[in-house]
Amino acid sequence: MLRQFIRPAATANRAVMTRSFSVAVPRMGEGDTGAPRPAGGASSGDAFTRREAAQESLYIREKELEKLAALKKKIAEQRKHLDELEGHIDGLTRQ
Repeated sequence: MLRQFIRPAATANRAVMTRSFSVAVPRMGEGDTGAPRPAGGASSGDAFTRREAAQESLYIREKELEKLAALKKKIAEQRKHLDELEGHIDGLTRQ
């Protein structure tokens, strides 16, 4: 009975000792699909690749235009505020 107890414990320890020392498991990032496309460019691909690149470019352009519009609006608001302050200063200096 003692042999039956010692043998499984010894094999369990051996399995622990032969384990790989690798800490990090290789994983793919979000959106990764595997190997890069051949030729590396969107221009030398099939129709799907070109369409995908065009849609991505359009999306980025729209987001940049939205950001520019927001910045222009903020600049206009700040200009209006500065004009009000200048008017207030002019009113105080006239008195």
